Amino acid sequence: MSQSRLTELTWREVRRAGEQGIAVLPIGSQEQHAGHLPMGTDTLLVEEVLDRALAVLDEDPSAPEVVRLPALPFGHSPHHLFAAAVSLSAATLGAVLDDVLDSLVTSGYRRVMVVNGHGGNDEIMRLAVKRFALRARVTVAACSYWTVTADEDEDEAGRPDVTPGHAGWFETSLMLAARPELVRTPVPARTPVEPPPLFDHPPHPGLTVERHGEWERVDGSTDDASGADADRGGRLLDDRARGLARAIRAFDAASR
Repeated sequence: MSQSRLTELTWREVRRAGEQGIAVLPIGSQEQHAGHLPMGTDTLLVEEVLDRALAVLDEDPSAPEVVRLPALPFGHSPHHLFAAAVSLSAATLGAVLDDVLDSLVTSGYRRVMVVNGHGGNDEIMRLAVKRFALRARVTVAACSYWTVTADEDEDEAGRPDVTPGHAGWFETSLMLAARPELVRTPVPARTPVEPPPLFDHPPHPGLTVERHGEWERVDGSTDDASGADADRGGRLLDDRARGLARAIRAFDAASR
């Protein structure tokens, strides 16, 4: 396998890599993550998972060529503006993704994967991928990093009830493993909120429910992060990395 960063290639190297390689675009956000995690948590974590996934692929000589783009640090975060965020509108984020994909295709790429680190980007990213493939001769894949597990050990799937959550046990465990110096410790226990937020606890299966002011009411986090653990976070990161590496291999095999 060969892997490279787009920012470090010449234009001729970019063109050559596009003939067979897969361009990978990580996207994140800048938004409040309660009182103990930094604004860039989503961007930092998606980059960490991608780092580890590419390290896994680097051990496989038959793995595909990957060209890594710089992470898009801004996402769709209007629901976090009650505290602090740098947010793109849904239309703007969709247009940015469309322009990036269009630029890559014009530069010679025919295979692109978008890897997301923020829940608010997920639907917009998937729609952008679907729409782009309708008008361009390209094969595009998209995923959010927490959805691609290796499934080797049930314990490493984490706690499904709070995964991915927001500024809770899952993200805090991952940050304690990846960037412990940025976690404000000790992480305070979260006071239980009743009733629980409707965006995480809809009144009927299959419903998506949003109610004005819910994020502010729950003080910016979805669950108690005080029990977060660095060792568990490291295992969870490795699990997602192995899952992402497998997803890249599968995408390569399906899109040659």
